[in-house]
Amino acid sequence: MKRDLWDESHRPWPLPDIPWTMRQTWSNLLFAHYPIQYEELRKVVPKALDLNTYDGMCWIGVVPFQMSGVRLRGLPPLPGTSAFPELNIRTYVTVDGKPGVYFFSLDAANHLAVIGARTLYRLPYWFADMKIRDRGNMIEFNSRRRSNRDIRFACTYQPASKPFRPDSGSFEEWIVERYCFYTLNASGVPFRCDILHEPWTLQQAEVDFMHNTMLSEQGIVLESEEPILHFAKQIEVRAWPLVDPVTNQIRI
Repeated sequence: MKRDLWDESHRPWPLPDIPWTMRQTWSNLLFAHYPIQYEELRKVVPKALDLNTYDGMCWIGVVPFQMSGVRLRGLPPLPGTSAFPELNIRTYVTVDGKPGVYFFSLDAANHLAVIGARTLYRLPYWFADMKIRDRGNMIEFNSRRRSNRDIRFACTYQPASKPFRPDSGSFEEWIVERYCFYTLNASGVPFRCDILHEPWTLQQAEVDFMHNTMLSEQGIVLESEEPILHFAKQIEVRAWPLVDPVTNQIRI
């Protein structure tokens, strides 16, 4: 039976006692995860965020996907802003005992969405020329940032196994079962955005990379150029306002 989207029993801590603000659907996701030494990652992640490790390594995720159904609570989807490709570069951190995601960058093909996410969630969004095509079992993804044409990403990817739910304690669970992201204000103070979705269903993935300068152009030095690959078909998400990680009070 499909888990009700409002069921939060699988989350590791309760949601803030305030209404959610945004709803969206993520489809045809590729998770390409690269190992990176703790010392290298520490150079590029704010000190207010504690770095997470798995098997003695930190990990960087490159995640292209299709965003759709984007709308604010109580409002219909705005024409031209509710569906677009997105690409994020992420790692894994903890604040006050709550594990989450930290984004180095998020590229999107919608200018209004970029402005809105920068304003509402203080996220490092960038406008990019992007295309995503679903060729049946194969997904084609291409991105080139408008402000720096050297920041490129292009690949084809497809699922390569039957769907599965990650086992408890597995690497797969560690990378996807995270129910918040962290961002910082101009003074370096962290905010938390809680999210809610079903537990992830993943598949192994096969990828053919044509271009990927998303990491090198941001000064990220990897331990290995060989990523661990996963695919996810679709998941629905709700997001809450930014809050103080300790008090759960809304941050402006």
